[in-house]
Amino acid sequence: MNKWLEYSQLDEKLKEELLKMSPEEQIDAFYTDLRFGTGGMRGIIGPGTNRMNIYTLRKANYGYGKYILKHYDNPSVVIAYDSRNQSQTFAIDSARVLATLGIKVYIFKKVTPTPELSFAIRYLQTSGGIVITASHNPPQYNGYKIFDNTGCQLVPDLITEVIEEINKAPDFFEINPLDVETLQQQEKISYVCCDVDKKYLQLVASLDNNQDKKLKIIYTPLHGTGGYLANQLLSCLGYDYLCVPEQMIPDATFPTVTYPNPEDQNAYRLALTYAKDFPADLIAASDPDADRLGIAVFANGKYHFLNGNQTGAIFIEYLCKNGNGDIIINTIVTSDLGKRIANAYNKHVISTLTGFKYIGEQMNLIEQMNHRFLFGYEESYGYTLLDIVRDKDSLQALVKISEIANYYKLQNKTLLDALEEIYEKYGYFIEETINMTFAGIDGSKKMSRIIDYLRYHNIPELNIKRKEDYLYEDYYTNITHTLLPKENVLKFYFEDESWIAIRPSGTEPKLKIYFSVNARTLVEAEKRLDDLKKIMNNIVERVEQ
Repeated sequence: MNKWLEYSQLDEKLKEELLKMSPEEQIDAFYTDLRFGTGGMRGIIGPGTNRMNIYTLRKANYGYGKYILKHYDNPSVVIAYDSRNQSQTFAIDSARVLATLGIKVYIFKKVTPTPELSFAIRYLQTSGGIVITASHNPPQYNGYKIFDNTGCQLVPDLITEVIEEINKAPDFFEINPLDVETLQQQEKISYVCCDVDKKYLQLVASLDNNQDKKLKIIYTPLHGTGGYLANQLLSCLGYDYLCVPEQMIPDATFPTVTYPNPEDQNAYRLALTYAKDFPADLIAASDPDADRLGIAVFANGKYHFLNGNQTGAIFIEYLCKNGNGDIIINTIVTSDLGKRIANAYNKHVISTLTGFKYIGEQMNLIEQMNHRFLFGYEESYGYTLLDIVRDKDSLQALVKISEIANYYKLQNKTLLDALEEIYEKYGYFIEETINMTFAGIDGSKKMSRIIDYLRYHNIPELNIKRKEDYLYEDYYTNITHTLLPKENVLKFYFEDESWIAIRPSGTEPKLKIYFSVNARTLVEAEKRLDDLKKIMNNIVERVEQ
């Protein structure tokens, strides 16, 4: 910490904040370095090696730049950013570091969805890409995601290369990039042209099958990046829709929500208020970087929130009947309902580790085989339908789920009816994810103790049929026969085909516990879920004591 205070050119705001920190806050800010997780690198904005600031980012960008230079001739990178605090500042500084290293950089002029960044990499044929975003994290966070030349986030073996370059980089304060004006004069930095927006919108709109539109929609980007493009899509497709006006404004403080996450039902409060005067059949919300989409469906006099597994099942049933393709890709913590539906239509399912980069990796692999991509999804509200991107895409999902909802409305049905038909046909599946927060050094130790206990102890009350340990055992995907990277994930299977998975979050100080149960009736499934949750809570409490 003293090194930071003694640095004469330290940003004044960071220095002031550092001096105001308590001893505990100072320890947390410096006890480790920010690390790459399932969704890139994320952290609280502020001074310190464990914080998001221009100095920690410069070192990351230096390492990524060296990686790009090693792998590509005539290297180029495209950079996007979301509506969070300092996102544009971080994006511009990232551009300066890369351009100073000799890499051509294209940067978006305005806040831009993460999936459009993935598309832009492919469209502009750059060597890679960066997006500055912390997705759905609270306002005090920001983050950094890096992509390869296919528009896919870097997978672990490539991240390892970047980290090796970061470790060889100069000290935080020795990386001094040239100013933007000089780099623009050298034609090393330029802005992304509007053709990217137009082509991306055109392709996403092509997902719609031009049915007679009877559906009413309320949409909100939750103060994030999705509003501009979603508004254009819904308009050109001819829907009767309303965008929540207060939340269409990109705002780093997310003033109208406690937590800007479409998985959180409280984030829909304003949308539900507007629904009193604009009775929408469907409410849709995207997260701040517009890669996730959540929905609420009006049925039986109220709005029902569907989780990612339920929405994914509806997508799969519809796409298997109406789409072209034979490969569906999900993750090991996604419900088995999707696989059961796919098997009924003779479609193949590939399951990967958590993180859409692994789905993008599989999309790349099946391109080289005699298969066609149909759908990629994960339980955390991420979906993609077109191979124009290698990331989850709320705008694609918005267009297609609106089409599906409209299809059922023309039959006087809702998406809830569609889901019930799926359950009646394939069995009742219920899923739930519990997020346990363990902040700071002590929290990290607690998480390790809990996972180690579950890994190394016999747990008779769970009556486990089979255990999968993704940290110490080898697992392969089918179809592409990819060896999954080692990751700290445990998965317990039971006689009734229910399962529990446990892993630490790759982007937040949380332990994530996933439950998936299925039964012949809803009542049986609910009871089974409740029993498993009680057992797991008791285990966690026992280990914490």
